[in-house]
Amino acid sequence: MSTDTVLPELTPTTALSVETVQSVHHWNEHLFSFSVSRPDSFRFRSGEFVMIGLQGDNGKPLLRAYSVASPSYDEKLDFLSIKVQDGPLTSKLQKVQPGDQIYLGRKPTGTLVADALLPGKRLFMLSTGTGLAPFLSVARDPDIYDMFDEVVIVHSVRRVSDLAFHDELAGKLADDPLVGDVAAEKFHYVPTVTREPFHTSGRIDALIDDGRLFAGLPSAHGFNPETDRIMMCGSMEMIKSLGAKFEEMGFPEGSNAQPGAYVIEKAFAG
Repeated sequence: MSTDTVLPELTPTTALSVETVQSVHHWNEHLFSFSVSRPDSFRFRSGEFVMIGLQGDNGKPLLRAYSVASPSYDEKLDFLSIKVQDGPLTSKLQKVQPGDQIYLGRKPTGTLVADALLPGKRLFMLSTGTGLAPFLSVARDPDIYDMFDEVVIVHSVRRVSDLAFHDELAGKLADDPLVGDVAAEKFHYVPTVTREPFHTSGRIDALIDDGRLFAGLPSAHGFNPETDRIMMCGSMEMIKSLGAKFEEMGFPEGSNAQPGAYVIEKAFAG
């Protein structure tokens, strides 16, 4: 946080470790990402979320669920967050600086994981806003490219500056040490902006309906519940409307206990 503020020392608990902020990047006045140290014992599946937070005004941990944006093999943990000026946590979290301490939950969980999906040929990760975060992790998982012939991230935002990690994704993850080569052939990125001029505009449902979502893919055809698998994360409006659409098309919802053709993250906060 601000360099002239003396922060209280955080104390680990049975459920929380105390980690150090390593880097912070502010995309615009509404969006930022940051990296924290990763405990040697911390294991997670690509796409899972974890509780993170700071000390609240009452001296107790103030926590929220955040998807891990880094791949499971990374030595650090990345997160993507909105800035809410009067938000109990994000009003403080947006001010963190390298060297600050942060709480990290010890038990990641979630349904945006490959284990919750049936085998298929194409994987579509549909996101709005900070719902992109878990898919940044999934798209850099080598196992995903063994499971699918095409891996597609669709990211819908209001403004061009909200397209976090645009250059990295548009470059097909070329700098990634483990998936760069295979992603060059199998990974596809479809950014769309709803409130500013951009080469692709409109919400995700509009791109599905008019076929623009599939236009740049090797297999340029609409959704098929037999071969396509879908993950969704972001606004509840998007999840509810598209979830209903996919159900009508014959896509069964999956879970960790019963894999299906599409999954959503109900616990995602952002």
